[in-house]
Amino acid sequence: MSNTTLSAVGDEQVDRSLIEQRVPSVGHLFRRRVELTPHTEAFRFADGDRWVSMTWRQVADRAYHLAAGLVELGIEPEQRVALASGTRLEWALVDLAVMCAGAATTTIYPSTLAEDVAYIVADSGSRVVVAEDDAQVAKLREQRVKVPDVVAVVTIDGTPDGDWVLSLDQVEERGRKRLQREAGLVDARIDATGPDGLATLIYTSGTTGRPKGVRLLHSAWTYEGAAVDAIRILNDQDLQYLWLPLSHVFGKVLLVLPLQIGFATVIDGRVDKIVENVGVVRPTFMGAAPRIFEKAYARITGTVRSEGGIKARLFDWAVGVGGQVSDLRQEGRTPSPLLAAQHALADRLVLAKIRQRFGGRIKFFISGSAPLNRDVARWFDAVGLLILEGYGLTETSAASFVNRPGGYAIGSVGWPVPGTEVRVAEDGEILLRGPGVMAGYHDNPEATAEAFSDGWFHTGDVGEVDERGFLRITDRKKDLFKTSGGKYVAPSAIEAMFKGICPYASQLVVYGDGRNFVSALVTLDPEAMAGWAAEHGMAGKPYAEVVTSDAARQMVQGYIDELNDNLNRWETIKKFIVLDRDLTVEDGDLTPSMKLRRRVVTHKYQPDLDTLYS
Repeated sequence: MSNTTLSAVGDEQVDRSLIEQRVPSVGHLFRRRVELTPHTEAFRFADGDRWVSMTWRQVADRAYHLAAGLVELGIEPEQRVALASGTRLEWALVDLAVMCAGAATTTIYPSTLAEDVAYIVADSGSRVVVAEDDAQVAKLREQRVKVPDVVAVVTIDGTPDGDWVLSLDQVEERGRKRLQREAGLVDARIDATGPDGLATLIYTSGTTGRPKGVRLLHSAWTYEGAAVDAIRILNDQDLQYLWLPLSHVFGKVLLVLPLQIGFATVIDGRVDKIVENVGVVRPTFMGAAPRIFEKAYARITGTVRSEGGIKARLFDWAVGVGGQVSDLRQEGRTPSPLLAAQHALADRLVLAKIRQRFGGRIKFFISGSAPLNRDVARWFDAVGLLILEGYGLTETSAASFVNRPGGYAIGSVGWPVPGTEVRVAEDGEILLRGPGVMAGYHDNPEATAEAFSDGWFHTGDVGEVDERGFLRITDRKKDLFKTSGGKYVAPSAIEAMFKGICPYASQLVVYGDGRNFVSALVTLDPEAMAGWAAEHGMAGKPYAEVVTSDAARQMVQGYIDELNDNLNRWETIKKFIVLDRDLTVEDGDLTPSMKLRRRVVTHKYQPDLDTLYS
């Protein structure tokens, strides 16, 4: 399908009036939500060992005080307030306050290095920085000479100094006093904010080069909320579990949806607590990066395999039956009476118990930010935990495509959300157009012009649209490489496939540009390998010793062989290296949203890769 334009298909009951009649800004959207459901639950958060709830009215009280406090600090409409914090209640409150003040949020990952923090703050023109703790404040102090326009640093948990650094409570108190003198201040700011006002500056993760600031207007966020609402996959009775980085566009859009739809959100950024928390709070849906699903799949299947015996055989039988039902469901068909009876038994004996680990109320998960392995997705669907894979970029406000519970295809990213158009160019690149697309890169007209060379946004991703309108992403255009034999290889597709095959895999980095065969770097998941080591007489030994052992290499070779059986001859991995450490965000190998920084990693290990070809 080339040079073909496709708009939303497959949605029989889309309420387009929600998109056409949406409110002017995020501040308007928030204020309307408070007016409609002031006493219903908005957020739930952890306070020590207990969960605490806030109503929309309580959220509005705090957000208005903080908004007035920002105005008191001198923040004018569309001026930037940078937010350097992990996922927590205060992130959401501050962002809402910025929206209500008519200003714009610049998002900064808490893992960002001090020099890069200074670059983002200076490039964005941020006037105030909200820093989570003393560690974030220290980065700003270290780089203070590079951020002369910052009038104040506001810390959530850190230590104020009575001068440049204020506490969040102090700003909130200043705002409370300002509202006592000028009660209509915040509402006036909301009223003056229009759809073309700047709402958010999100800097791309920068897999190569300096990050670019993506300008997202209020109209982009109100569109995202209305478009998802229009396809009716969520309602005001849902409960979201939100742990994703809110500095990432995927996390940010999941904060906008409850303003439009009205459901409550459990917000907790402790990644190590996800499985435990989900079982306790029992959400109906959750967004996540593929790595979370890969780890859960590996942990559950690995545990069952280690036990062996009749339990493992029963587990495999039940999942197999669930897989048959999943395949039929995707085709719009119903199982035979015999298969339906087998499925009911499999569900009672095995599948329902797996769902109960996730709280027992999950309607679906949403996967985004990177490709999800099809085998992992099919396994989850087989046990009754549907993963709706979606697609979008920072430049398109996250949600451009998504599968629907009533219409999905595993391995695809679904249909366009209403109002978004897609075109597949002659070279396979996906081009997008619609209200969610960015206004451009901040103070970077050259990059903006390049991205919109013909009026469409060029995503840099390669894909195809099937006969039912489902989009399938095949690779990043810039990641495709050609072997010395002239054959193209799509590394990310191979990498995703391997993670579904090998339960111990953390990362696979496929390499071979200009070489006569394809090779790879392999890293193994520390948690999964701890269990493997215990089963192979290496319990308690250091990670590096375990993963570089002959036994571990033989194990990896077996999975590489299985992978190669599913690849074209020129794609097969002839040689590989198992690294003695995992790839991490902290070491710069991965972006904060856990995408591979391919060029960084291959450059770092170039001498090792070269030995494979000598």
